[in-house]
Amino acid sequence: MEDIIRFETVNQYNAFNQQETLHPLVTVIDLSTASPRKKTSQYMGCYGIFLKDVVCGDLRYGKEYYDYQEGTLVFMSPGQVFTVENDGELYQPKGHALVFHPDLLLGTSLNGKMYEFSFFGYQVNEALHLSQRERQIVMDCFGKIKYELEHAIDKHSRKLIVANLELFLDYCTRFYDRQFITRDTIHRGILAKFETLLSSYFSSEKPQTIGLPSVSYCAEELNLSAKYFGDLIKKETGQTAQEYIQMKVIEAAKERIFSSDKTVNEIAFELGFKYPQHFSRLFKQRIGQTPNEYRILSNLN
Repeated sequence: MEDIIRFETVNQYNAFNQQETLHPLVTVIDLSTASPRKKTSQYMGCYGIFLKDVVCGDLRYGKEYYDYQEGTLVFMSPGQVFTVENDGELYQPKGHALVFHPDLLLGTSLNGKMYEFSFFGYQVNEALHLSQRERQIVMDCFGKIKYELEHAIDKHSRKLIVANLELFLDYCTRFYDRQFITRDTIHRGILAKFETLLSSYFSSEKPQTIGLPSVSYCAEELNLSAKYFGDLIKKETGQTAQEYIQMKVIEAAKERIFSSDKTVNEIAFELGFKYPQHFSRLFKQRIGQTPNEYRILSNLN
């Protein structure tokens, strides 16, 4: 079984990279100052943000390779394992790392906001590609945090470190919004595939055997993380992925109600609902009429 190096604390990560620990809960490292090492799988018990300054394709999370090149940010959340495939050769890491323990955020407003930064849950092919100007902003944020680490710890230190960390993450949110736009052609292709996926799903036997399609199911079928997929659909359509799926469910329901003599219960089961009343409730929420009322009015027109 492949060995995995575990980093439960900031100090362990610093020691691995031959760096002094200036603060027990956060560190900023220039990875080019670390010694060459063999490629090894690593477990992160902390948050990690890595700015890659070298073009390579050997970093994996799960079974997929990271979509990164020079000037790319990779985000890791506690509990993730990423793989650098071991070919037995030594290599010199390059780039910068910002690593912080979740305890750094306890009692801060940022702690309650971390769920907003969904890119910590993105998949390997969803890394953030930076422009030169964006890279400079990232380095400025890293520099401000590093300045606070090198400054004698006082009553302002933690507040300023967390404030600069939040500023950095807010910038990353903006940069990802930009990436959703600049990769618009790719994303529209995904939206088209999503449409096709739902159409084929409802024309198959899957609703009766699997049930209603979930966001995670659709994301997996499209080789995306659920969080990235959800963010993409929201930006492309203005609806959440769940709302979009419900819209497609209603479209399929309206077609069946209009063109068949099947009962509402039969249609509900065909679409994957366990309980017909859930179907009727959703239909009325969306259309303003019950399925039976819709059928009657459609037949009158």
